[in-house]
Amino acid sequence: MKEENFKKITVADNKFEADIISQTLQEEGITCLIRPYHDTAYDGIFIPQKGWGAVMVPEALEEKAAAIIAEIREGLKEKKRGEDSVDFSE
Repeated sequence: MKEENFKKITVADNKFEADIISQTLQEEGITCLIRPYHDTAYDGIFIPQKGWGAVMVPEALEEKAAAIIAEIREGLKEKKRGEDSVDFSE
């Protein structure tokens, strides 16, 4: 089995974002690892400072994965903007 070197390319803000990134990368044929930062001993008190967890991909696919993640995040921002602009005129 070929050994691959994984590199941290981003930090997910929460589990929801990590799941979306992981699922999308896997659909694109990119293996990824999610390393949560939650520490039971500290009950997650560092998550607001460090983020929810690291997203790691093989070094050879770093650029492709980074581009996909940028698209995902832009889509999440657009969706959030749409939810924030509620029309109460009716």
